[in-house]
Amino acid sequence: MKMKKIILTSIILLPLLTKAQDIHFSQFNETPVLLNPAMSCTAFDTRIIANYRNQWASVTSPFQTYGISIEKTIKHLKLKKAYTGLALSIYKDKAGDAGLGAILVNLGFNAVVKTSAHGKFSAGIGGGINYRTIDPSKLQWESQYNGSTYDAAIASGEKTPTNSFIQGDLVAGIVYHYAKSERYISANDGTKFDIGASVFHYNMPKYSYALSGDKQFVKYAVHGNFDIGIQNAGIAIVPSALYMRQGPSQEINIGCLFKYIIQDQSVYTGIKKASSIALGAYYRVGDAIIPALQFQYDKYAFCVSYDLNTSQLTGASKAKGGLEFSLKFNTSPGYGKALGASINRPTYK
Repeated sequence: MKMKKIILTSIILLPLLTKAQDIHFSQFNETPVLLNPAMSCTAFDTRIIANYRNQWASVTSPFQTYGISIEKTIKHLKLKKAYTGLALSIYKDKAGDAGLGAILVNLGFNAVVKTSAHGKFSAGIGGGINYRTIDPSKLQWESQYNGSTYDAAIASGEKTPTNSFIQGDLVAGIVYHYAKSERYISANDGTKFDIGASVFHYNMPKYSYALSGDKQFVKYAVHGNFDIGIQNAGIAIVPSALYMRQGPSQEINIGCLFKYIIQDQSVYTGIKKASSIALGAYYRVGDAIIPALQFQYDKYAFCVSYDLNTSQLTGASKAKGGLEFSLKFNTSPGYGKALGASINRPTYK
């Protein structure tokens, strides 16, 4: 059983070590600035999102990822068709028995230009540091197998030149944002969407605990998310998709939430707050089915999802993938009237 655990741990850690997998979440729509720096401040004046993910607890030591992102517009009152935004994000990740860890701190800047009555184009850049760590003392090697079981007293003969290193990282992206609706989230003709592309690690930072000079692959991402109100039905369809490619690896995520408007915001007094609930699922091709539930109230949104593993690891994981939460707060854009929406209207995604 112990040898089985060693093998399974190696299967999980090897792709992380060789392909330098980035921090990412199944709820990719709830990590906008991690997905694309141009996503900052296109729909909100201020947005704060906290995320937490716990994965593979049924197979090895849990992979835990959590973080926070903060976005804030910088207003230029004389530039009615343009403004800028700043974003700060901090994420921490710890994976597997060897404690493979990462702390990512990024600062992003983007410029947003109004292109039509309802559309905006955004271009953003970001940069920061990624602190990588590992605990070699927790690694188990084939040379420590005594013929029947693993024996920690046997010297492995292996040596890791460094237990940690720091990367400087760069990212850039573009996004087209469109929002057309009546004043509140129950609008019958509401339509909102974001379509964008981004590139990560284009400076190709070094990535090696063995000081080999290996560099991290450039990663490319293309994404889109929509919020389409159904006329006279009080519901909306919220589909989204994400494609990422990094070196020889690729990832495809597709899915849809179905949103029901529980209550609209009162038109004049604002005493009644807008609220909705959404249920649906995503599919990460070849890896997991991800049911998700989201509740939105006024300026807040909470989402919970769970990865049901469908890959070759299913035999060990018993389909138990990862539990994930996100909590979001936003304030509505002060430029809302120029886009055909009320200043006080919260835009939901």
